[in-house]
Order: sequence, then C-alpha cells, then structure tokens
Amino acid sequence: MTHIVIATRESRLAMWQAQHVQALLQERGHVVELLGMTTRGDQILDRSLSKVGGKGLFVKELELALEEGHADIAVHSLKDVPMDLPDGFTLACVLEREDPRDALVSPRHASLDDLPEGAVVGTSSLRRVVMLQELRPDLRIEPLRGNLDTRLRKLDEGQYDAIVLAAAGLKRLGLESRIRTTFDPDVMLPAAGQGALGIEVRADRADLIECLAPLAHNADTLATAAERAVSRTMGGSCSMPLAAHARWQADGKLRIDAAWGDAAGIAELLRAQHEADVTSAAQAEALGRQAAETLRRAGAR
Repeated sequence: MTHIVIATRESRLAMWQAQHVQALLQERGHVVELLGMTTRGDQILDRSLSKVGGKGLFVKELELALEEGHADIAVHSLKDVPMDLPDGFTLACVLEREDPRDALVSPRHASLDDLPEGAVVGTSSLRRVVMLQELRPDLRIEPLRGNLDTRLRKLDEGQYDAIVLAAAGLKRLGLESRIRTTFDPDVMLPAAGQGALGIEVRADRADLIECLAPLAHNADTLATAAERAVSRTMGGSCSMPLAAHARWQADGKLRIDAAWGDAAGIAELLRAQHEADVTSAAQAEALGRQAAETLRRAGAR
C-alpha cells in the first residue's frame, strides 16, 4: 500500500479525471487524496493560449507541486502536456483512451452542414480553426476560452451558433446529450493525445512508476506516442495548427494521419498518412516522425 497525493486542476472535468485515477489506484489498495490547484492557463481567459505561453500553462503549477513534494503524481489531459517534459519529470503511463473525436455542440443546428452562411462557431484551437475553414469557409470562427462548463454557458447565452469541443470531455461529465454530431477523424483530424489521460511523476520516483504501471493501456500508449512524435518533430504547440491521430488497423498495423494548416489561411491544408508494424514506443515514435517529415517536404513550417 502506498499513500499517493494527486495534483489536479480544479475544473469539473479535471477533477473527474483525477477522481477516476484515484478510484483505479484505490481498487489496488493504495491510499489516495487529491490536491486541487489553479493554473495560469485557468486564470488567463481573455487571450488565446497561443499568445500567452501555450498549453504548458495548464501543467507548470502541478509540476511545481511534484517538485516540492506537495503531490506525488499529476493527472493531465494528454493533449495539454508539452511534447518535451522538463528535466526530472516523466510520463509514467497513458490510460485507456476515451473517444478522441471532436464534437459539434449547438442548440439549434444538427450538423456543420446545417449551419447557415456566416454562422458564428466558437473554438479555442487553431487546429480546429483551419479545419473548419477548409470545410466551411463561409463561417465566422470566433475565440472561445474557459473550462467546459463556461464554454457551454457562453453557447447557451447565444454568443455562438455552435461550438466545437472534444467529445471525450463531454462524455466523461455525462454531457453526451449535448453532442449534435461527432466529426469523423478523416474529416476533422484530432489533436495529438486527444481523449487520453496521462500521469506525470518525478523521474526519480521508481516506486510510483511501478504503482502506476497496471493502469497503462499499451495500445493507446503506442498510438499516442506516435501522435506526440509528430508534434515533437514539427515543434508543435497550440500556436501551430497541427493534427495527429493514430489508429490500429484490422491487419494489426498502426496508421498515423497528420495534418498541418496555415492559420492565416494562405496555404492549403497539408496531410500525411503512414502505417507500420509497431510493437514498441521507439517504433511508434519513428512512425510519427515519418509523418512529420512528409508534412515538411510538402511545405509545412
């Protein structure tokens, strides 16, 4: 039995994620408590993440709690975790993934095609912006910040005709009924790691890494490793309209799809697709790098 303190953001979704990990660890006999924290990413709501430091703003305070010994592990939405962790930290495990797709939420319109010309669609993601612009260049895409409940409230107040959110968060909070439609990944490619939870620890905590090993989902660990390798190779952050999504095929191979867009709307959306037999993290990362290099050769910057 190990006593474990989980550092987590205090949004309703982040708390659900931490409580989910808490329950899994308690089932294995560990004593687990939560340490709720507010991060810079939660505090800055008037500017896009790409202008104030990126998604890493959601994890820095949690890493400080680990470093100072106030907490033992941090639970993150994997898509918020920087591709390269600071020295002394490691991603101990990736849990089984929830639905990785993007979802359209709207009080009046059943699909993207149903939105009238000039409709206002809210999103905080440059990736979603470029993909929405490719699908419906007539739409007005407006910034949307805040936690999940705040975004839904802004929609319900009439500030937007529709918003695009990760399906995983809505499903985890029992809000699946708010989803009007989910986007096929071939239409709107998800972000690297979308739908997955990652657990970060100090690299010197071998005891915790051993405790967390049973929670890891091998297939999703390899798939997200390939996705994150695309972003790492491209220098990806939330200031780059970059997508990467890996899927296991019927023949057992891992297929990676990646896409890069131009936020200014000048260059066309570039896509890459590769697949390979993958049984290790090294092979998964090599597959992701291959996809990134294909984007680069096509003109992605």
